[in-house]
Amino acid sequence: MSGTPSLADALAEGTVVLDGGLSDRLAAAGHDLSDELWSARLLAEDPGAITEAHLSYFEAGADVAITASYQATFEGFARRGIGRDRVAALLALSVGAARTAARRARTARPLWVAASVGPYGAMLADGSEYRGRYGLTVAELERFHRPRMEALAAAEPDVLALETIPDTDEAEALLRILPGLGVPAWLSYSVTGDRTRAGRPLSDAFALAAGVDEVVAVGVNCCAPEDTGHAVALAARVTGKPVVVYPNSGETWDAGARAWTGPATFTPEQVTGWRASGARLIGGCCRVGPKTIAEVAATLRRPA
Repeated sequence: MSGTPSLADALAEGTVVLDGGLSDRLAAAGHDLSDELWSARLLAEDPGAITEAHLSYFEAGADVAITASYQATFEGFARRGIGRDRVAALLALSVGAARTAARRARTARPLWVAASVGPYGAMLADGSEYRGRYGLTVAELERFHRPRMEALAAAEPDVLALETIPDTDEAEALLRILPGLGVPAWLSYSVTGDRTRAGRPLSDAFALAAGVDEVVAVGVNCCAPEDTGHAVALAARVTGKPVVVYPNSGETWDAGARAWTGPATFTPEQVTGWRASGARLIGGCCRVGPKTIAEVAATLRRPA
């Protein structure tokens, strides 16, 4: 947006607050997200609902809205009979919906839009995004991701959110595409313990982005809060870049039952430790709503 500093400049100055789970807000508003397109379906059917969800996070204190394009792919929409030109328009609309929310937000804070680029497995809608190792080469993954990333970049988001990436092969493919797009990115892995969900050492995974100028932050998302502390410190040490961190509530997703189980363990007090370890982009992912983001924002903006 005109007059808004770049996200990279903001990260150099301090901490930026991310939003929380977009699909949770949409579900809370009564939308059925049980199909394979998940929240991306509403880009075609009710984009105004997506704008309202983004607005709820901006007004709760988030500085960044992550778009509804996580599960929006040419292949996924094609299964619904939607052609490529229309899909490209829907990808652009995902950025536009977040921009509209930023304009409507009653705040003088700088606000940014991050265009979500989810993993290949999200398109499959079978839980494989949490496993990786799809049986595809890096070149095949690059061919899958490039058209969508180009379409999102053309919509001029402030940053691309390469998020919930389970594997180093997929990260390598995404990083090959970035040069020439003209949009910076953050790279965020889904992890278990000290490894990516596909079992790759996190030190190796983070190192892939260390020398990529277009990457403004590296970190983790869509993981248990308990897995974030070590990951944040490691990402900062390996890459020397600002760290992005936005875990789930702590509940566990059952892909077969398409339901969350277990207790929530995310607390706003955890974020001060992440910041001390190098995190500069901090928010929540699945099952983290505006109330928690408001508490995170208040905690991070409290004078030391």
